[in-house]
Amino acid sequence: MYQLNTHASFDSAHFLAGYEGKCSNLHGHRWKLSVTIQKEKVEQQGQTRGMVVDFGQLKDKVKEIADEFDHALIIEKNTLKEKTMEALKEEDFRIIEVAFRPTAENFAKYFYDCFKQSGYDVSFVEVYETPNNCAIYGE
Repeated sequence: MYQLNTHASFDSAHFLAGYEGKCSNLHGHRWKLSVTIQKEKVEQQGQTRGMVVDFGQLKDKVKEIADEFDHALIIEKNTLKEKTMEALKEEDFRIIEVAFRPTAENFAKYFYDCFKQSGYDVSFVEVYETPNNCAIYGE
C-alpha cells in the first residue's frame, strides 16, 4: 500500500458553545490540516506514471480547503445571538457558520469527507489545533 501525505495551515478563531472551561471563550489557533491518501498501485502510464497522484495537485487541494477557513471566525450555526451576528457582520468580519461544533475531531471528519468527495482515497486526516495536539479521523 502506497501512502502520500501533505499538509497546510490556517489561522482562525472559534469557541465551543456550551463548554464549561476556557474554550467557551473566543480564541484562535494556527490549525494544521494533514491529509494522507493511499493506493494499492502507482499509475502505470501517462504523466503520473510511477505516482499515486501528482503531489502538486494534492498540495493544491489541501491548500484550497485550508484557505477557505483562513482568517475567519468559525462558529457552530445558531450559537450566537442574532444581535451579535448582526454586529459582527456590520463590522465586515469574516464568519463561517458550520453545522457542527468546531472541534478538532469534527474538523478531521469534515475534511476527510471533503477529500473523499473530491475523489481521493483518503487513509486519514489529522487536524492539529496546537503543535502538540491533534485529532485523527479515518475509516
